[in-house]
Amino acid sequence: MALLINDDCTACDACKPVCPNDAIAVGSPIYVIDPLRCTECVGAEDEPQCKLVCPADCIVVHPDFVETPEQLREKYDSLHG
Repeated sequence: MALLINDDCTACDACKPVCPNDAIAVGSPIYVIDPLRCTECVGAEDEPQCKLVCPADCIVVHPDFVETPEQLREKYDSLHG
């Protein structure tokens, strides 16, 4: 599953630098996650790094992008292959 940043985002910039897939971008007014690049850090880390560093606890599962761990790994491999 890809992740989504909800309206509780404070635009603190903590999440963007820790994303191994460059899936997080500055939005207006909140940050956004590109679901086509988000692998929930599968392939790079044991858990989503953005969720670990987010002080607003505003990063949640994106309901429109449900993927298995295997699919997330394939996506990661295609991004970094």
